[in-house]
Amino acid sequence: MRIKNLSVLKNNFLFLSSIGALFFLVVACVTTTNTTSSNASKGEHKTTKDGRQVVVRKAGNLTVVEPDTLRLEPNPYSALVEMDTKFGTMKIELFFEAENHRANFIKLAKENYYDSLMFHRVMKNFMAQGGDPNSRRAKKGQRLGSGSTNYKQDAEISEHYYHVKGALAAARQPDEMNPEKQSSGSQFYIVHGSSVSPGQLDKNERKYNIIYTEEQRNLYYQLGGAPQLDMEYTVFGRVYDRLDIIDSICYKETDAYARPKEDIRVKVRVILE
Repeated sequence: MRIKNLSVLKNNFLFLSSIGALFFLVVACVTTTNTTSSNASKGEHKTTKDGRQVVVRKAGNLTVVEPDTLRLEPNPYSALVEMDTKFGTMKIELFFEAENHRANFIKLAKENYYDSLMFHRVMKNFMAQGGDPNSRRAKKGQRLGSGSTNYKQDAEISEHYYHVKGALAAARQPDEMNPEKQSSGSQFYIVHGSSVSPGQLDKNERKYNIIYTEEQRNLYYQLGGAPQLDMEYTVFGRVYDRLDIIDSICYKETDAYARPKEDIRVKVRVILE
C-alpha cells in the first residue's frame, strides 16, 4: 500500500483503540556502517545459467535478483539484542545516537517486559508492530494498541536513520495530540516496506533539506522501505540479520483490525549493551 502524503497516512493508520491510542509510523534506519558481514535477508540463493551466484529477495512488491554480496554489519558503538519469534531469531542493533530510546529498550528487555507480547498490528508492505503489554493475555479478536508504560519518551529523530526495511522505531500519537513527537514508552514497530523509487527520495530531500547518501539510496532500492515517513518518528535500531522473518510475519492473515489471526509472540534478550 503506497501512502501519498502524511495527512492521508495519519487518517489511515490511527490505532483502532480508545482515546489516546498510539499512532505509529514506521521509521527506517540506514546507518553508514559497512555492508560486509551477516546476511541481510535470507532470500533464495540461486546459480544462474552462466554460473553467477545470486540471491532472490523481496523488496516490497518487487522481486529483486542481485549478486549475493549484500551484507549488513552493526555499528561497533551499537548495543545488540535478539528477538525470538516462531519463525526464528532476528538480530537487532540499537543505535548509539538514539541514546535514550536505546537505554529504555534495554531496560525493558532486561526486565522481561517484552517477553510473550505479540505483534498485535501487522500490515503487509508496511510494518509489524508490538510492545503493547495488553497483548500478553489478550483473547482472540481483542483490539490492541492502547497499552504502554506510564511514561513517554522525548523524540530523538535523526537525519542519519531512515525507513529502510528492518528499521526499528517507536510508536507515537499523531501530531495534533503530540506536537513534540514524543514516543511511546514501550510500543515499537519494524518496517516491512514496499519498493522505493528515486523520485520518492528526491521529494524527501527537497521537503526536509536532507541528502541521502549513495549507500542509503542503494539500500532503499535493494530492500524497500517507507520513505514517506522519514524525519517524522524516532528510529532507534534496525534488524541486521534475518530480515526474512519480517516477511513471514507480515504475510500472515489478519483480522479487520490488522491483528494477525495467528498469535505471533516475541522474546527479547540483550546480547551487548
